[in-house]
Amino acid sequence: MIDRIGKEFEFQQTALSLRQQRQEVLASNIANADTPHYKARDIDFAASLRGALDERMRLPDTRLTLTSARHIPAQAHTAGPAEELYRVPTQPSIDGNTVDMNVERVQFADNTMRYQTDLTLIDRRIKSLLAAMQQ
Repeated sequence: MIDRIGKEFEFQQTALSLRQQRQEVLASNIANADTPHYKARDIDFAASLRGALDERMRLPDTRLTLTSARHIPAQAHTAGPAEELYRVPTQPSIDGNTVDMNVERVQFADNTMRYQTDLTLIDRRIKSLLAAMQQ
């Protein structure tokens, strides 16, 4: 039973983790808005979430045992953090910094709103499960 409840929240847990990671990247961009030659970064949330969900189907880190020197070594790796991509600047700056504060503020606010929405959905799901268990 507890495994089923854990699986219910696996998607939301992955989404929250990626949103939190994206929030850190966006905050770093804002903090470095005046740093010369700083390149703004971001995470493609949809692609990262798809990749994280696809990773659930893979084996955990494993290595095949070789019984002959002619065997091909093989290994499976789990996914690391989401890949950070460099943002294409809309207007170049003289000092080489690619942070556009207007874009960063909008992305930061959007990500915050979506993070809060995910938390609200999880809260409602937990409350509905508790109500079902009490009946």
